[in-house]
Amino acid sequence: MKTLLIIPAYNEEENIERVMECLRTDFPQYDYVIVNDGSRDRTEEICKKNGYRFVSHPVNLGLTGAFQTGMRYAYRYGYDAAIQFDGDGQHKPEYISLLEAEIENGYDIVIGSRFVTEKKPHSPRMLGNRIIGLAIRLTTGKKISDPTSGMRLYNRRMIEKFVQPNSFGPEPDTVAFFMRKGAKVKEVQVCMNERTAGESYLSFSRSVAYMFQIMTSILLLQWFRKE
Repeated sequence: MKTLLIIPAYNEEENIERVMECLRTDFPQYDYVIVNDGSRDRTEEICKKNGYRFVSHPVNLGLTGAFQTGMRYAYRYGYDAAIQFDGDGQHKPEYISLLEAEIENGYDIVIGSRFVTEKKPHSPRMLGNRIIGLAIRLTTGKKISDPTSGMRLYNRRMIEKFVQPNSFGPEPDTVAFFMRKGAKVKEVQVCMNERTAGESYLSFSRSVAYMFQIMTSILLLQWFRKE
């Protein structure tokens, strides 16, 4: 299987070199493209210095814009599958092969989930995760244990949908929409690292706004979306 790692990077100067050297040294079988999403720090400079494969946005378009750029790259160069792989080091590349195996078994989207065999903690941090999961179950009739996991592998059919003129982003509402349209989704147990450097885009206030945005989309807006 020819898989592309899409690595969105916004102000990841403290992380990107560590992430990329791990991939280059220990997982050279994977192709990748870094999408430098209008970073204001040294992210682009570091990519150039090390000869990393990257494309740059002149301004910050956000995660959806960065991911769609990566999907267009995957479509243009004929990849069988594409995975969002965080540039902050949270995702572990050793699990990618497990996700690929499920794509080969016929699934359209495979999610690297923290809570297939592990118990989800009852914490304020996981409240949004639980609420979004409930919304997905109410609208699709199916359970997703870790709907906010960003580690998702998409097959070629899904790649082709992301390059159409639409607003599909790498978010739980898009997964729920595709599930309603018949996409086969599977979760695979993974472990993830904590961010060790840099600052997450999702502050507390942004996390609350994100949850309400996704909930509104799943419960209301997705019924009016076109494939």
